[in-house]
Amino acid sequence: MALAMMLCCALLAGCSSRSIEQHGPALPGYALPPAQSGILAALADDITRQHGEQYSGFRILDSNYSGLYWRLALIDSATTSLEIQTYLWYPDASGRLMLERVVRAAQRGVRVRLILDDLLMQGHDQLIANLQAQENIEFRLFNPWTQRDSLVHRAGEMVAQMERLNTRMHDKLLIADGRAAVIGGRNIGDHYFGLAEPYNFHDTDLLGIGPIGEQANVMFDKFWNSPWVVSAQNLSTAPDAASASAQWQALVAANAAEPKLAQLPRQPKDWTAQLRAEAADLRIGRSQLVYDETGTKQIDQNVLPQMFNFFGLAQRELLIMNAYVIPSTKVMDFMAELTARGVSTRLLTNSLASHDVPAVNSHYEPWRDDFLDAGVALYELRSDPAIAATVVDSPPVRATFTGLHSKTAEVDRRYVFIGSMNFDPRSARINTEMGAFVDSPALAQDMAAIIERDMQPENAWQVLRNDAGQLYWRNSEETVDRQPARDGLQRVMNLLMKLGPQDQY
Repeated sequence: MALAMMLCCALLAGCSSRSIEQHGPALPGYALPPAQSGILAALADDITRQHGEQYSGFRILDSNYSGLYWRLALIDSATTSLEIQTYLWYPDASGRLMLERVVRAAQRGVRVRLILDDLLMQGHDQLIANLQAQENIEFRLFNPWTQRDSLVHRAGEMVAQMERLNTRMHDKLLIADGRAAVIGGRNIGDHYFGLAEPYNFHDTDLLGIGPIGEQANVMFDKFWNSPWVVSAQNLSTAPDAASASAQWQALVAANAAEPKLAQLPRQPKDWTAQLRAEAADLRIGRSQLVYDETGTKQIDQNVLPQMFNFFGLAQRELLIMNAYVIPSTKVMDFMAELTARGVSTRLLTNSLASHDVPAVNSHYEPWRDDFLDAGVALYELRSDPAIAATVVDSPPVRATFTGLHSKTAEVDRRYVFIGSMNFDPRSARINTEMGAFVDSPALAQDMAAIIERDMQPENAWQVLRNDAGQLYWRNSEETVDRQPARDGLQRVMNLLMKLGPQDQY
């Protein structure tokens, strides 16, 4: 399930290559200067003139529909450059639509650079090569497998090089013209944009216009030139013009016929009116982009310590919404210290019922009492939240259940964090992660309102403890004395996953 599959819309079979030559990074490449024309440049310049050179305009992309809508707006509005860095890019309705728009941007002369993690890209090197061969598109893979012709060979390489191949790029970033960026938790695929029928995620991104675009390009360039990133030119598979043409025709036809995309513009358009209207409501603030950096042999994990420095700013309030939580004794001591100095801390995470990764819940479960002991008010998302109809699902889709995927926090109605960082060992010590800290009281008010809405009993269970010390869960309809689950199989999986290693989640 890789970007390459999207080129054929899952209709054409891909050819696989035998190897990729890893000679370190390709020739160095760098971002173009910020665009001097186009709507994104005009809006960024307006913000600079009104507020100063350090300030950008921001909007929280709360609904899944808005997550896809504004990505399309930035892609279509790019005049000089487009950079996309992501962990997963699925070959489904939203993934195909975004791919078509990216290719059309390249066709009109925009330079496109793509970095994708290689985790799910096995067997489609022919298609990757075809994409790399298109004019104005450059494609690179993060930490690729050398053996690429079968899952058996990849599994063998994984065993032989577990420490290296276990490290994955979890970052999500889109930059247009060096003037605007989308940063946050969403991968590219239907689950993240409200278009999957089995389940959809409740997720959060940050749209920024202004210096945030240049900050993001600095990060992107570091990955682009990293020894962990390999050019698609290193594939032993050569591009094939005939298959590329057939793949493009199939992609366009599939997008034109896809009923899930009825509420979205299927063709590139002029977004000037929408972007100018949006600019009037942007929240002004200063941003700092934080990210793990890739050394020659290891990842320099920078995000976690900076995250707790951010939490430590709290004097009155800390609100956290994070999908995957496996804490530690050190984290609990930190939370207790916040409580001791008068900080009100509230945390929203997944319940077992809303979880898509039962192994994480298995290792989070024993910490519930510790959170309560540390003075943290604990909430867990319902699988049937009221926000499903308005925030999670995108018309015409209505999914069976909702899961939480957001990674956000708010401090003292002044500071906001939005990024890719989960509170678990994998994000802390194995994967690369990123996020944006923003100093903006107006944006913080927006973020607090979203988190508090999601903690309401129609959207979440509150985890409480009775006089006998036993946990119970309460929402707007009922109170239960064991953790909510969608079915018995979830409970069985939750028990089995307790046997797995905690540090891999």
